[in-house]
Amino acid sequence: MKRHTYVLTYLIFSLLLPAPAAWARIKLVALPEREATVVRLDNPAATLLEEERVLTLQTGINQIDFAWKGVQIRPNSIRLTILEQPAPVTLLTVSYPAAEPESLGWEIASPSGQQIRVRISYLLNNIDRLVTYQAIVRKDETALNLASFLVLRNFSGENLPSSRFQLDYGEAFDSEILTGETKRMQFFAATDLPIKKHFTFDAAILPWDPKQVGDNVGIPVHYELQNTTDQGLGQHALWEGKTRLYSDDGHHSTIFLGEDQAEFTPVGQPLKLTIGDSREVVVTQRQMGQQRLNERRNQKGNDVVLYDSEESMQVEIENFKEQVAVVTLKEPMPEEWEMKESSHPHKREHNQQIIFEVEIPAKQKTVVNYSYYRRNVRPVN
Repeated sequence: MKRHTYVLTYLIFSLLLPAPAAWARIKLVALPEREATVVRLDNPAATLLEEERVLTLQTGINQIDFAWKGVQIRPNSIRLTILEQPAPVTLLTVSYPAAEPESLGWEIASPSGQQIRVRISYLLNNIDRLVTYQAIVRKDETALNLASFLVLRNFSGENLPSSRFQLDYGEAFDSEILTGETKRMQFFAATDLPIKKHFTFDAAILPWDPKQVGDNVGIPVHYELQNTTDQGLGQHALWEGKTRLYSDDGHHSTIFLGEDQAEFTPVGQPLKLTIGDSREVVVTQRQMGQQRLNERRNQKGNDVVLYDSEESMQVEIENFKEQVAVVTLKEPMPEEWEMKESSHPHKREHNQQIIFEVEIPAKQKTVVNYSYYRRNVRPVN
């Protein structure tokens, strides 16, 4: 098993020697084995290692040499913390020898011979981590089981045997990964998470009348679950990662639905998992009316240069599913407008888009009507 070239050197200074006698090196001892190692993966940009060791100090000033040849440690991140000490000790200096660029030395003064417990922590480069998810959707599409996996690739030069791995969510777990290895480890699982299936019709992108394109228009579909405690999550933010979605077929097997790249989801926000397009819902949109008002003309040719208008829209949504369908209508709006009437509640996504969230009963049809006043329209030449 590969290990660091760590050396612990104890220098005992005889306080009885008259000055200017030089200090004498008495003993050279290998650094004791780690008693515990914690690998913290909270930050995707850096891996923090915390290792605990028991050092045997002698009376006087003890010089501890720490070297990391071939290991991708960030030198300015190395810290020594004293955890347990029978008698108080003092960390005097930290030095970086010019002749040995991959090493440093600590001087620790001890009033007596004793064993102390210390933590050596540092940031380690070239450990790549990916988070992936697997979701199995219940047959009735009301809930799913979610499992998260950590894919760890170790190119740091550091062996990590018998280590505890911690992310910012999920249970800590014990494993090992040697330098050059890649491992996939499950660290989080939750069952029966409530979900809603959403159909999203964006009128700025999709055809308004599916009959004019010769077939039903596929509408993007995603499952949505809330990262909240009352919904079975909500302890921590969820990392971004590739997600494979499966459906329970009701016969102790699964059907592959598709893949999506889950986005980083803070606590309290929804996690959306897209599964592709569906033709179970048909949306037909029409402009029902447009009336010009308040025309403004130029003096030279009496041409209309600006006008206002009242416009009315109708969106027909037909649900062919055996269950209720939740449809999100994204409606583009002009720069200057004012809503006059609306058959359903809506919200402003931004100044030039409004959104309707509509539930359509199984095997039924719903019609959304709205009209708005549009200002300062320029004629199209």
